[in-house]
Amino acid sequence: MLTLIALFVPLVLLVVLGFTVTVPFVAMGPGPTFNTLGEVTVEQEDGTTGEVPVVDVEGMPVDPVSGHLNMTTVAVRDQITLFDALGLWAGGANGVVPRDEVYSPGKSEDQIRQHNQAAFSESEHSAAVAAMRHLGLSEVEVKQVVQHSGAEGVLEPGDVITAVDGTEVSTASQLTDVISAHAPGDEVDVNFRRGDTDKTATMTLSAPSDPSGTGGVLGITVADTVPSDVDVTFNLNDIGGPSAGLMFSLALVDKLSPGELSGGEFVAGTGTIDPSGKVGPIGGIPYKMRAARDAGATVFLVPAGNCSEAARHAPDGLTLVKVDTLDDAISGLQALEEGRPAPHC
Repeated sequence: MLTLIALFVPLVLLVVLGFTVTVPFVAMGPGPTFNTLGEVTVEQEDGTTGEVPVVDVEGMPVDPVSGHLNMTTVAVRDQITLFDALGLWAGGANGVVPRDEVYSPGKSEDQIRQHNQAAFSESEHSAAVAAMRHLGLSEVEVKQVVQHSGAEGVLEPGDVITAVDGTEVSTASQLTDVISAHAPGDEVDVNFRRGDTDKTATMTLSAPSDPSGTGGVLGITVADTVPSDVDVTFNLNDIGGPSAGLMFSLALVDKLSPGELSGGEFVAGTGTIDPSGKVGPIGGIPYKMRAARDAGATVFLVPAGNCSEAARHAPDGLTLVKVDTLDDAISGLQALEEGRPAPHC
């Protein structure tokens, strides 16, 4: 009898601990997907709920859109017990990884949430700028003016440069190309907008601060931006992190250009994006692909940096399109629509 008790007590203790004590791991699995061309339910200022576009544009005409350009997410389950971890791992649909791989050590849940929301907001801005650049609708905004430069006392932060010597510019790179074709000491006519007023000024170019630089400089720092009279809102505020950037950009391009990018396919994807349109890799792509396929997707846009992992875990029936830039994503979708091969993983 004592022997049975001696065996039974540790077993009971193990079961109790297995169901109650959390382990330093989190479970990752397929999360919800959201059609960036569709609508989402949000709470209004008066406390009621209503439907609004996931990607909302005001200030310019919007082309009617349909179909699917779904962003994907990873569901993360924290504070799991030992038995939770074993059960989720054995089920096959979820992965179990050390918590420190997902949540920064030493940070509270509020700090992590704030960090993710900040990354998401930055991603929204980058997505909008990248789309506008692709469409030729972006603007070049002055951020800083260098002291003792030709621009000092003429340009101010917030000014929008529209042309140099009669050459229109809509991106920072175009402005650099036009200016650097001139030598230090040359004078150039700069068209710019300050508020609602268009102005023109003649400025003398300075020498670049970098000795290895060539050509003249205005003496300003600039950034590509969304036109000031256009308001772009991404209505998925509860989604953290930057990995929705690519799909947000595609939705915006689709809404502001004729035709439909999806070409009749159910397209999903993921990837960060910077203002220049460069697409970056993300985490959890096996779960995002599974979520996309479960939602009905037949095409999945994969950041080039994730291609190797994606190819190993791709669900049956999902065509993977390799994407390095926003332009790659658009040309890849066009190729599929026309029956041509697209870059794949």
